[in-house]
Amino acid sequence: MAENDMFEVPDFCRKSTLILGCGNILFGDDGFGCVVVQRLENCGSVPEEACIAEAGTGVRKLLFTLCLSPVQPRRVLIVDAFDVGRAPGELFELDPADIPAIKCDDFSMHQVPTSNLLRELQEQCGVEVRVLACQTAPLPEQVSVGLSEPVQRAVGLAAEWIVGQYFARMAAAGPGAGGGESSSLPRQPFATVAAR
Repeated sequence: MAENDMFEVPDFCRKSTLILGCGNILFGDDGFGCVVVQRLENCGSVPEEACIAEAGTGVRKLLFTLCLSPVQPRRVLIVDAFDVGRAPGELFELDPADIPAIKCDDFSMHQVPTSNLLRELQEQCGVEVRVLACQTAPLPEQVSVGLSEPVQRAVGLAAEWIVGQYFARMAAAGPGAGGGESSSLPRQPFATVAAR
């Protein structure tokens, strides 16, 4: 790739780690991912090698750009809310292939093409894709800003897990280590980091 072409590549494609907060803040707990990203932005400890972004309901466009980009992050973390029948506020990981079918017509990240884009990033582009999910309380039928109490409590746990799982390890590896072949972070399940 020509050096001038790098200037066409968005910054979020060039970082070694991309963390996307998804959801709609106008519909209660669906805004969980966005609130987690806001918490991370406010903590001030985001490493240079990482990019965090509030994708809202527009994550599909970002993922499409990633799939087409000549440069991709080594790892992508999607943070979003789901209703899969667990206890409200419960945090868990989902494989991109296991995103619930009930969410396929959702206005959020879970449309079938978006799920396909996540799998393509993982299988065709070699990007590590993880989904950190939070179980919602019942979502409102009308516009209602704000998270339920159990989901609000989960915001801090999710942010702590991300800092420990991604940011602390990147800092320990040192500047510039984020994009190399040896920089793959050991996969640590959520439950071992933030026991309830």
